[in-house]
Amino acid sequence: MTPEIGLVSCVKTKQDSPAKPRDLYTSDYYRKMRSYAEKEHDEWWILSAKHGLLDPDGPPIEPYDETLTGARVAKKRDWAEKVYQELEAAGLLEPGVHLVIHAGQDYYGELLPKIRDSEGVSVEIPTEGLAFGETLSWYKERDN
Repeated sequence: MTPEIGLVSCVKTKQDSPAKPRDLYTSDYYRKMRSYAEKEHDEWWILSAKHGLLDPDGPPIEPYDETLTGARVAKKRDWAEKVYQELEAAGLLEPGVHLVIHAGQDYYGELLPKIRDSEGVSVEIPTEGLAFGETLSWYKERDN
């Protein structure tokens, strides 16, 4: 059986105090992505603009104000390289793994080519090409 791993992006809206990564982000959009990932994937991880790849059940982290949205290409490339190495170290780029990215273009644009170069790893972005409102609707339609 092919393991299916969800990668969920961080969001701007966060709790005011330290929290486990899964609970730090509080927007409706994040809650919908998280709910979908928990139901549909074998496991899921968070793509954090500040911390890179986060285990949702990892130690509490402080709220932060950092995003890749609108960031320079060089920053996105550096972030993508770091996350790629973290995915590799976590065993998430093994042959047969299927990654499903729940994030916007700013988060996957530089990362996607690196993942696609990993032999035997498949990747999909179910909301690719959708505007933000359409993306939110996509998750709402699948939230049972």
